[in-house]
Amino acid sequence: MRVLLLYPVFPKTFWSYEKILELVNRKVLLPPLGLVTVAAILPQTWEFKLVDRNVRAVTEAEWEWADLVIMSAMIVQKGDLLEQIREAKQRGKLVAVGGPYPTSVPDEAQKAGADFLILDEGEITLPMFVEAIERGDRSGVFRAENGEKPDVTTTPIPRFDLLELDAYDSMSIQFSRGCPFQCEFCDIIVLYGRKPRTKTPQQLIAELDRLYELGWRRSIFMVDDNFIGNKRNVKLLLKELKVWMAEHQYPFAFTTEASVDLAQDQELMDLMVECRFSSVFLGIETPDEDSLSMTKKFQNTRGSLADAVDTIIRSGIRILAGFIIGFDGEEKGAGDRIVRFAEQTTIPTTTFAMLQALPNTALWHRLAKEGRLRDGKDGNINQTTLMNFIPTRPLEDIAREYVEAFWQIYDPKKYLDRTYRHFLILGAPKVKPPAKLPSWRDLRALAIVCWRQGVKRETRWMFWHHLFSIMRRNPAVWEHYLIVCAHNEHFIEYRQIVRDQIEAQLAEFKAEEARLQAEAERTEKAIA
Repeated sequence: MRVLLLYPVFPKTFWSYEKILELVNRKVLLPPLGLVTVAAILPQTWEFKLVDRNVRAVTEAEWEWADLVIMSAMIVQKGDLLEQIREAKQRGKLVAVGGPYPTSVPDEAQKAGADFLILDEGEITLPMFVEAIERGDRSGVFRAENGEKPDVTTTPIPRFDLLELDAYDSMSIQFSRGCPFQCEFCDIIVLYGRKPRTKTPQQLIAELDRLYELGWRRSIFMVDDNFIGNKRNVKLLLKELKVWMAEHQYPFAFTTEASVDLAQDQELMDLMVECRFSSVFLGIETPDEDSLSMTKKFQNTRGSLADAVDTIIRSGIRILAGFIIGFDGEEKGAGDRIVRFAEQTTIPTTTFAMLQALPNTALWHRLAKEGRLRDGKDGNINQTTLMNFIPTRPLEDIAREYVEAFWQIYDPKKYLDRTYRHFLILGAPKVKPPAKLPSWRDLRALAIVCWRQGVKRETRWMFWHHLFSIMRRNPAVWEHYLIVCAHNEHFIEYRQIVRDQIEAQLAEFKAEEARLQAEAERTEKAIA
């Protein structure tokens, strides 16, 4: 069986990082970990080719070669997934789809022509699919029964060898699935459950061994949605990882996602820093405690968010944070409060979006019951998308607050100053890899950033002052500091994209409201 693994295109989003990737001559931020894991679970007597359409297009020779096409996608990839299903069917190929989006909304992939739906987690449903193929079945839907979740200690090492490694800026691996919390808007607990399941330390280290053998020496993103969901097991991993990293001279730098209760466990933070975890993404969402309680993000209400952020930074872990505007009952000025919080806590990079009701989340079910979902507005949800439901305050007010807040957060001077203040208090690394000569990519990127931010723009004096101050006052972090300064090359462009696309959608929304109002008035007159 010749299998073409196909990963659909991501539209331009906050996480696309095109300008940053251009600096280092890479194509994509992260690889399709799900598909290389699928390839490892399927029979190894099958032949595989993988095409990430974010790296390159599928060739006609690859279409011709394939007996079966397998695709995986998130909701933001919906458009290209459906298009590639149609492309494959036009060529007479058997098509199987899976991943978060088809699992949440299976009907749409089926309508587009997919023959097989491999839903839920592959450790359970891929063997069912293989049995069907071996029987000669030409279609089928495979789901885990009664919400069953697999034991991930059986998951094999992903087929990293199928990736075009040089195209990616970072690598993806996974230690755990699931999250113990109950945030109303989150689809992770719907897809993977509230009981975090972890691999063994030996499993994860075997994956790192494989990447090391393949020559990977850049950063690795631990894609767990809450890396510290099972603190006991993650500490067991970190204690073994610490030894492995030292033996291999610290070949990787890690980043991950975690809940804010990380700040309550100094041992855990110290272990992460000793394993060369350089940054962590925190889902802060909003500084408004009423909104946090409304959306059941209670873990963020048990102490001072600002103090938690400060504790993590001083421990030596840079923070990226997620913020959301548009919660039910939210008071006017939420955007300004988020900007003030980011400035106060010195968080350089924030993902900022309007709240969306993702399919089958608790929020989605509640809003559907209340009749508040906006029909047909569940497409490519990202930072340039209006809310897909009717909020409790005017949608236009929320959208304008959002655009203005996004614009302020990524003002070049404010970003540079916030980054500087962040790195002044960032704890120094506890480990240091052997010194090596910078590559031509690194030198080129450095030159471009220094030219744009230190010569061409109005930030020139601030850029050089802050850089030399960091080198004098916290010299161990100056390289990391420059990398984060470079990130604003993406944000400067992306904030204009946010403004343009939200304004265009607002114009459509207002025109539709006016049309409906006029139609209602005509109906009222006709009845009178």
